[in-house]
Amino acid sequence: MSQFVEVRNLGDHVGAVVSVRGWVQTTRGHGKVGFVVLRDGTGLLQCVLVQKQVAPETWERFQHLTLETTISVTGEVRADARAPGGHELTVQELEVLAPSEEYPIQPKEHGIDFLLDHRHLWLRSNQQRAIMRVRSEIESAIHDFFYQRQFLRVDTPILTGAIGEGGAGLFEIEYFDMKAYLAQTGQLYGEAAAAAFGKIYTFGPTFRAEKSKTRRHLTEFWMLEPEMAWYDSNDSMKLQEELVSYLVERALERCRDDLAVLERDTTKLESVAAPFPRINYTDAIRILKEKGHEIEWGSDLGAPDETALAEDHDRPVFVYNYPKEAKAFYMKENPEDPRTVLCDDLLAPEGYGEIIGGSQREDDYDKLLHRIREEGLPEESYGWYLDLRRYGSFPHSGFGMGLERTVAWITGRHHIREVIPFPRMMTRLYP
Repeated sequence: MSQFVEVRNLGDHVGAVVSVRGWVQTTRGHGKVGFVVLRDGTGLLQCVLVQKQVAPETWERFQHLTLETTISVTGEVRADARAPGGHELTVQELEVLAPSEEYPIQPKEHGIDFLLDHRHLWLRSNQQRAIMRVRSEIESAIHDFFYQRQFLRVDTPILTGAIGEGGAGLFEIEYFDMKAYLAQTGQLYGEAAAAAFGKIYTFGPTFRAEKSKTRRHLTEFWMLEPEMAWYDSNDSMKLQEELVSYLVERALERCRDDLAVLERDTTKLESVAAPFPRINYTDAIRILKEKGHEIEWGSDLGAPDETALAEDHDRPVFVYNYPKEAKAFYMKENPEDPRTVLCDDLLAPEGYGEIIGGSQREDDYDKLLHRIREEGLPEESYGWYLDLRRYGSFPHSGFGMGLERTVAWITGRHHIREVIPFPRMMTRLYP
């Protein structure tokens, strides 16, 4: 019995007879020669059948293959630079393991709603597989980046009684006889962990009940959130640019083939290297007014504003020190201008907008309590958070990076719904 081999390992078996299992991606025939492209999850393999060299029942099975039929093929491995993956299999046997009915997704244009309704099948397509491989590589790179810098990973709760960003975007749920929320952020818990371990990061799903239908928003997404003791806002921005530069470099190094499948213009990524330009919020407002935007000092930046600020640069750009009223309660007051807080947004080029939001945290107990009261937040829910300032307060900073926005930018996808396996949006909970 021949050995079962994954497609990615066929280079170790040239000249040998092996078996490969997978799904039918395409078939075609030229007279008495047939071709099957098989996908096994690790790569694509072109299988060649010559009618006079295989049993009649094998040829018959080939002629009735349909898209996504599960098959096992046995044959001799040949090196061929023209073939997908660089190898071909000269088939001796072909077995149908599970038939596929008429496959809903055909090689033609389908509407986005149809594709999202069939997301469980759409994931099998070439471009979607390429996106998910890039996403996986970026996730691995995130862990490597922080491991190399001796950060501790901390897993924070998804169910919480404390509000991180603002009450308007919360999913409220019944928690026995209490009120709870799906976490908007792991940040507050990350701050507690930073007091124990110095440098930590969290990485997991977060939830925002924002009634937004833009290409930049999902109701469930993944977020990276480092928290660093003794870092000021400037230290945090330096870490952010090191991280983003590393992620782009890693994608270019290990995902070239996938980026080619996605037709990503990689020249636009090759210029991404630290340091990144920095624009003070006040200067940003002046620049936007000069560009014809109707915006006043004190307003938060919208998507068109972010695009306009980033379009003058070939790499991400920081906008820092926003007005206090435009940002969250936990951000530290800027001692040089109390109207503002020590914070930053990192804007990706090419119209992708904010991929990171960060700040130095307010470490003064009285100022933090004042902000909690000013925002009308329930003090009893934040008793533990205020304890961090009661018992050994310390300067610290952190940031949150949206994984999907980052992957969308690196892969050149227009909408972030394509860069998460099963997107959750205002009107979509299926599949």
